[in-house]
Amino acid sequence: MAATDTKKKMLGEMLVAGGLIKEDQLKKALDEQKKRGGRVGELLVDLGFLTEYNLASFLGRQLQIPYVEIDKQLVDTDTVRLIPAAMARRLTAIPLYRDKEAIVVAMADPLNIFGIDDIRKAAGREVRQVVATRSDIMRAIDRLYGVTMAIDDAVMDFAGVAGETEAGVIPDVVSEDAPVVKLVSMVIAQAIMERASDIHIVPEGKSVKIRYRVDGVLREVKTFQREMHAPIVSRIKILADMDIAEKRIPQDGRFQARITHSDTGPVVTSVFRERSALRMDGDTTVDLRVSTLPVIQGETVVMRILDRTQIIQNLEGLNFSPDLLERYKGLIQRPYGMILVTGPTGSGKTTTLYASVNALDKKKNNIVTVEDPVEYQIMGVNQLQVNPKAGVTFAGGLRSILRQDPDVIMVGEIRDRETAEIAIHAALTGHIVFSTLHTNDAAGAATRLTDMGIEPFLIASSAIGIAAQRLVRKVCDHCKKPYAASPELLKSLGLAPGAVTFYRGEGCAACGNEGYKGRIGIYELMQMNETIRTLIIAKASSSAIKAAALQAGFRSLRQEGLLKAAEGITTVEEVLRVTQEAEGI
Repeated sequence: MAATDTKKKMLGEMLVAGGLIKEDQLKKALDEQKKRGGRVGELLVDLGFLTEYNLASFLGRQLQIPYVEIDKQLVDTDTVRLIPAAMARRLTAIPLYRDKEAIVVAMADPLNIFGIDDIRKAAGREVRQVVATRSDIMRAIDRLYGVTMAIDDAVMDFAGVAGETEAGVIPDVVSEDAPVVKLVSMVIAQAIMERASDIHIVPEGKSVKIRYRVDGVLREVKTFQREMHAPIVSRIKILADMDIAEKRIPQDGRFQARITHSDTGPVVTSVFRERSALRMDGDTTVDLRVSTLPVIQGETVVMRILDRTQIIQNLEGLNFSPDLLERYKGLIQRPYGMILVTGPTGSGKTTTLYASVNALDKKKNNIVTVEDPVEYQIMGVNQLQVNPKAGVTFAGGLRSILRQDPDVIMVGEIRDRETAEIAIHAALTGHIVFSTLHTNDAAGAATRLTDMGIEPFLIASSAIGIAAQRLVRKVCDHCKKPYAASPELLKSLGLAPGAVTFYRGEGCAACGNEGYKGRIGIYELMQMNETIRTLIIAKASSSAIKAAALQAGFRSLRQEGLLKAAEGITTVEEVLRVTQEAEGI
């Protein structure tokens, strides 16, 4: 009791000394505590003398422990399981992640030494505290324990049913209350909660692994018994309108899921195969592109999550450097010509195309696209879906578009000579044409088109600008610290010691101990000039074209990335990682 009284007195005195409350307010809170019990900090908030944020951030400063906003961080759902939900609610505490030494726990009352001891015993490891508001923690408890417990319950319900598949009995994969249906829905809901772009379902030995790709990096989140693999795959195939009996060849499909966001987190409320215009308040509809691949261990499944509410709507949101942004805006306002965006799969090329189209006046321009697939619907734009089974190809669709009196044409990707020829013809006959290519850098686009069989003079005449891009992980704002780069690294970058201050994340609750959170684009933009056109016509190498562009003020992907690293947005290591191919390394 004495320890508890001391703690209460300490907290009250700390708040008074810090100027957050007055003596008479503390006295009222202590009087109220005698009547109904409770924690003095919570009572001060209830009485309106203090906000939750002020209390939590003050405690963090005084105790020299980080203050976090749980909604803005990655939480390891396996770590959440280390303490029971009842204990989490009783202590107003929730585990966030763990490392080799300790479990990191967000607490509303970091002075609760008895609670810390309870968590240490339950988790079987040391506790490292961070502080958060009570409301944040309780919402997270509802959300995270809701998802993890729902998955655990579905797995338990499913275990007996899944075992029957070996005997030739197919579990129910259709009924909404079937265990496998609930399990697949919860896996999707958890992926959305953790900001995943892809879900991987991989059979491996006697188990099946569930992995999420977050910020471009895969991480394992669940492991199920191998017997659960076939019913899970069958359920996904039904949703994606695939052949459930065909396991020998790769298949592709897609479906939509409606996600309801509530205090307990995202919940998949319905799934459907056709695009639906029906929207409800608080709901999000996500597209899921599904691919299966029959490998030695069994069928792997990858689901790409496309949340249409998260698409960048304008060029300003792409993170172009200011001078590049102005130059790019000038290019897309030209009356005709071809603009290409290059980069590997998953580098954000489609996002750049959509933002470019959105920047144009849709009332004064007839904008038509041909895509495979149509990832996001844009109001005021006519979008054509490629459908090879129905005979609608990129080339065929592009021919049809030219008969629709277009001003602006967007081609999802130039994959072959025929599509390239039609796109170039359109650019030379009074249309602005946007498209993408798979090349390492902007200078390589011309040689790629030449390799397809396009005459160099046509490329030089039609192209007005070529951009290349990559996505780099952002340094976590919560744990960003400056550091001194090694002399070897500075020398390799051509920098003098002390010339630039670089930053990196130390790892914290907000980023799941990764040091990174979120991604941004880095870009290079090559505009055509007479020298570059002459080199293209002469079939010069991409390195010669790049050298000419550099002389004209062009900045490479690596140079752009290093500028972002110098601003503390990303790290040098991340820039070097994603620009190796572009630099020919």
